[in-house]
Amino acid sequence: MSGGLTLAAKADHAQEFAASFSNDLLHLILLPTEQCNFRCTYCYEDFSIGTMKPAVVNGVKRLIERRMPGLRQLHVAWFGGEPLIALNIVEDVSRFVKELSDRSVEVIYSAEMTTNAYRLDLETASRLCQLGIEQYQITLDGPQHHHDRTRLQRNGEGSFERIWDNLIALRNSDLSYRVCLRVHVTPANLPDMPGFIRLLREKFLEDQRFSILIKAVGRWGGPNDQTMQVLEGPEKTQALNALHEKALPGIKEESIYTPGGVCYASRANSLMIRANGEIGKCTVALSDPANSIGRLLEDGTLQLRNSVLRPWLRGWSSGDSEVLGCPLVGLPRSDGQPALLQIGARPVYGSDVNAVA
Repeated sequence: MSGGLTLAAKADHAQEFAASFSNDLLHLILLPTEQCNFRCTYCYEDFSIGTMKPAVVNGVKRLIERRMPGLRQLHVAWFGGEPLIALNIVEDVSRFVKELSDRSVEVIYSAEMTTNAYRLDLETASRLCQLGIEQYQITLDGPQHHHDRTRLQRNGEGSFERIWDNLIALRNSDLSYRVCLRVHVTPANLPDMPGFIRLLREKFLEDQRFSILIKAVGRWGGPNDQTMQVLEGPEKTQALNALHEKALPGIKEESIYTPGGVCYASRANSLMIRANGEIGKCTVALSDPANSIGRLLEDGTLQLRNSVLRPWLRGWSSGDSEVLGCPLVGLPRSDGQPALLQIGARPVYGSDVNAVA
């Protein structure tokens, strides 16, 4: 529903509220680099920031080290750019965190990665699993002739064959992991998608380590937004429902990935740390000034601008389920502040800064 929560949802709301503001839970989204080896046609990132410098890496370590004694759960999500082109940083930080968590037996540590999987060969996956990174989201844009038109490598070549081979190798391994196959749907690939999803079901979804999320490509703020053909409104809903009915009838419930009702950006204890040390809330609106809520210092201190952070949490006071699901939509802004500025200038810091550990 739009607006207030139903009576039946109030208990869940209270539980979610407690978890989202709890000091013993910490969710960090880390961008070890904002460069990428792909140039997907719908991408909203501008690749203007490179790899994490040592001062930011040290800041991440010190932050986690300072918070660890008071934590019950720590979840690290690796994002980018493409995190695997900064594998040395991923491994360095993950090794540090795992050693800390192994000494803190009361802390539940988990980690995930959003990756294009071009570099996720079996050796790399094995090393990452040993460091606690056991959950992956990997995107496919349909069968090869569609995928290779939209998920291009930086050199303009396709990427499907290498990703598919890596997925098959993962499936054939005995590694402990979970993979969410994010399948992108567009008007161009829609006619071929029932057969492709049936192939994914045959090859992967009988393995309990794999699940599927079918998602329509949207206009997410990239330079090609005005020329892209996308599914929208009732047409999108009808197409996605039809794909589930045609390609996934009778599939086990656990094989369908279902996102939660509360976005991570609505949670006070969820922070994104960019490669340059800037702190944000949302991985979609990377360059939006409203998404720049502070900075991480090398000693692990967070300098947060509370007036910029506060609007991201407004769904809890209003009880609006749609705002909790995506606080970026309708985000209150200062006079003259542009909306959803994915591609553009970096924000300038003001004086409204609080330092917190």
